Amino acid sequence: MKKVSLEVFPRKVGSKSELKRKRREGFIPAEIYGKDVENYHAYIRARDLEKLLLEGGAYLLEVETEGKKRVCILKEVQYGWLGDNPIHVDLYDISNVKELEVEVPIEFVGTPVGVTEGGTFEAVMHTLTIKAQPQNIPEKITVDVSGLGLGDSLHVRDITPPEGCVIIDAPEETVAVVLEVEEEIPTEETTGEEQPSAE
Repeated sequence: MKKVSLEVFPRKVGSKSELKRKRREGFIPAEIYGKDVENYHAYIRARDLEKLLLEGGAYLLEVETEGKKRVCILKEVQYGWLGDNPIHVDLYDISNVKELEVEVPIEFVGTPVGVTEGGTFEAVMHTLTIKAQPQNIPEKITVDVSGLGLGDSLHVRDITPPEGCVIIDAPEETVAVVLEVEEEIPTEETTGEEQPSAE
């Protein structure tokens, strides 16, 4: 699992004037917490968060607080009422965590047989929730869908988890399907036939 460096800056709790000024300067308040670790109030740059969200995949964050290096995961991003403006970030320190439950993106590879026969591939799930030790968390889970025929479905139980990982999504959940093409029912316009008029 890749590691990404994230610069954080100390934040004074309870100072509304500072918070407003920092927001104007392009910073977002963040909270770093974890199991048996001291909470740390921080700011991160909005542009750094945007870069992380665009990067996608699963990753660990390396941050430094007052000379102490910490490894975290991006736990939660809170948005404003418009839904597109981050207003707060939670970072979870995994220093004392043996296993994590995280969402990992799915990468579908291959062209389903059913698509070559005229069907449509549709991804129902885009991430899988796994439990693993931090060092075993993959950036993504690759799933080969080339064997799916018309009308076939891929379920969680059909996916082999990466080594050291356990998929905790329900086994019966549908991950992807190949939809059959619906046949059009001929109408008067498509057949070109005219119905006799009643006299």
